[in-house]
Amino acid sequence: MNKISIIIKREYMTRVRKKSFIIMTILAPLLMAAIIIVPTLLMVNQDKDFKKIAVIEEGTDLFKDVIKNSKTLEFVYLENVKLDDIKNSFEQAGYYGVLNISPELVNTPNAITLISKKQPPISDLQYIESALEKEIERQKLMTYNIQNLDDIMKNVDTKVSIQTKKIGDSGEEKSTSTGIAMALAYIGGFLMYMLVFMFGSQVMRGVIEEKTSRVVEVIVSSVKPVQLMLGKIVGIALVGLTQFLIWIFLTIAIVGVLKSTVLKKADLTEVSQNVSKSLMTDGSQSAAATQPTTVNPDLAEFTKMFDSAMNQPWGLIVLSFIFYFITGYLLYASVFAAIGSAVDNETETQQFMLPVTIPIILALMVAMGTMQNPESSLSFWCSMIPLTSPIVMMARIPFGVPMWQLAVSMVIMVFTFLAFVWMAAKIYRTGILMYGKKTSWKEMWKWLKYSG
Repeated sequence: MNKISIIIKREYMTRVRKKSFIIMTILAPLLMAAIIIVPTLLMVNQDKDFKKIAVIEEGTDLFKDVIKNSKTLEFVYLENVKLDDIKNSFEQAGYYGVLNISPELVNTPNAITLISKKQPPISDLQYIESALEKEIERQKLMTYNIQNLDDIMKNVDTKVSIQTKKIGDSGEEKSTSTGIAMALAYIGGFLMYMLVFMFGSQVMRGVIEEKTSRVVEVIVSSVKPVQLMLGKIVGIALVGLTQFLIWIFLTIAIVGVLKSTVLKKADLTEVSQNVSKSLMTDGSQSAAATQPTTVNPDLAEFTKMFDSAMNQPWGLIVLSFIFYFITGYLLYASVFAAIGSAVDNETETQQFMLPVTIPIILALMVAMGTMQNPESSLSFWCSMIPLTSPIVMMARIPFGVPMWQLAVSMVIMVFTFLAFVWMAAKIYRTGILMYGKKTSWKEMWKWLKYSG
């Protein structure tokens, strides 16, 4: 046991001292936080520069003054001006672009063109399209001679937003978000895939390097091959756990900073009360009953999502991730170690890698589908099969998994990885000292039957 601990220490210290380990450990949570925070900051601090757009209609005034000015857009409707007169000089006239509207737009959706020197933002295009679509709908409805059409359309314009809540066994309610659950399912599944494959491959490369450099011949003179394999696998597993735990602490720190700076600008209690008041009162009473708020709606929406994220079962998610990482890694790392011991160089591993990587890739594909239907039969069985369960189960947990299913999956996972480690050890002890011979699956099967 002392010899295994020495090997574990060597493998662990060799890798955690590398610059690449330190850089990736620090950068990974920062990059993940940037993916979440930067879009929010862009929404909160949007560019306030106006884009002045000239609007030209060809021989009609059907859409005159239809597109209203916004905080970032100003529309100037030009009369008695043709497109050819301005399309080459609009920039000198102070316009960002020229919007040319054809009267055929009523029947032809693409009978409109925005000419500009730069590619316009998608938000600006959507704003223009939405305004024109509503106007075309209004004009078509007017052909039915409906009285007070504008008032009717304002009254029937309705938006619905479903708020989801989970109720516990004791009756307590917690706000949730399907979008947050899908994001966690994607991150959990992909992170498990990446870590298991990445650290498992490190085991294989390490075994091949020691075998080709003949260092292993010196090492096995003082330790058994099985002890060497276990020490290498466990040492690299501890490297992965160290990195994951550091990510957790850094993420907690980033969340704390985010909550105390960006999110404290939005008072969700006030926003919720105002929305409730406006829904409970009619149009004339709403203005008096509802106090004006300066909360940015995008920031308020993000804050609600943040609170929903905080209501996720983080303890279960983290503990499950650690369990499935350890067992999934040990399962695949033992296979990678066996493959590394059976070949003389990395090129020869290709024939053995395909059957090993197919279950991992399949698990990732099922995990992506699990985000749409976490209770499907395919998701259930793939979360039970040991070769796919580490990735698929992590995609199911944010949506809620019965504890009996989680327990069964874990028990199967433990027995399976123990069996795989036992089989890999038998292959490793034979293959690690074998040189100059092309190994096949049939040959490795023979090694499994060797006794002693």
